[in-house]
Amino acid sequence: MALFSSESERLAEFPIARDSIFLAHAGVTILPARVTRVMQDYLSEASLRMQEFPEAWRATNETRAIAAKMIGAKASEISLLGPTSLGLSLVANGLDWQPGDEVVCYADDYPANVYPWTDLARRGVVVKKINPESPGAITPEQVEAALTPKTRLVALASCHFLTGYRLQVDEIGKMLRARGILFCLDAIQTLGAFETKVEHVDFLSADSHKWMLGPMAAGIVYVREEVQERLRPTLLGSWNVQSPQFIAQPDIVFETGGRRYEPGVLNIVGILGMKAGLELLLEKGIPEVSAQLLRLKEHLICGLDSLGFQCIGPRHGPNASGITTAYRQEGSGARLEQIFAHLTSQKISPSLRHDRQGKAYLRFSPHFYNTLEEMDRVIEAIRNTPH
Repeated sequence: MALFSSESERLAEFPIARDSIFLAHAGVTILPARVTRVMQDYLSEASLRMQEFPEAWRATNETRAIAAKMIGAKASEISLLGPTSLGLSLVANGLDWQPGDEVVCYADDYPANVYPWTDLARRGVVVKKINPESPGAITPEQVEAALTPKTRLVALASCHFLTGYRLQVDEIGKMLRARGILFCLDAIQTLGAFETKVEHVDFLSADSHKWMLGPMAAGIVYVREEVQERLRPTLLGSWNVQSPQFIAQPDIVFETGGRRYEPGVLNIVGILGMKAGLELLLEKGIPEVSAQLLRLKEHLICGLDSLGFQCIGPRHGPNASGITTAYRQEGSGARLEQIFAHLTSQKISPSLRHDRQGKAYLRFSPHFYNTLEEMDRVIEAIRNTPH
């Protein structure tokens, strides 16, 4: 199925493609035209009447349902909070940890999904870190090997931010659920790009500013209905604590559903932008988006291979994602920093990333609107980098 009826439709929806090739959606996405239009319309209306006008509130509540559809949840399980680190911290800080409890995480995950868990050590929690053979390549078997009778929660990312290794979420989640162990997922690198369902997940957090094609600091936090009473809100305010007529009460009684974790006013303009991005993705179809990302990946890798690059992470198969990260041995051409600067000068935007040892990588993360022809232009630009 064609994702666009014509090139003019593609450029109207993604005007950046008129003169640029944006390949950094795993960092901070550009915004589709419809997203900026929705946000601009809201701001214009908010200059004429109160910011919480009824239509905006209705659209905000609709966003819960749309986000729930995206991940296979109930609207009542969705809190409209970003960034991702906020949701992960709510989980880490809201459980009733006991000294000796164990949490399993990955030390070389993105920092937002490391610090909330390693900080639990000050509360007597034992932090166990998975050490995969290659960066991000965490298998169900490695997770299982890290478990003990004291394991209370496993916190992982659905996809590694550097290597693009995509987790077997359902298989890991089923195993943990059978053992009564909670599963928290940082889903920012797959949500909007690949099917990411929460049937076997207890907590999920993802901001919209990557693959969901939304603005920064607007995101979703999912808390499974059955565990909401176990996760106490750590941010309190008039929105999530029952306060009739805005009068503080002697007892703290939390609201139910997603509002339970929303302490105060919401980022309505960001939420409306996120809604527009989610609607665009659902309109195109996540399976179709995923297929296009893998087509672009295959084409890009072939070109990089021809230039002597080595790619890290899965090239294909169920663990492959929209992230393609590559390096080239020293002495075999221009340094990656030079290539990155040259690409930027040509209005091509990948990301320059480094590992723990300081090694440089070029990370390419196109989205579904990018084309095979654009990948060819990227390879040609790399080939023509001045030495």
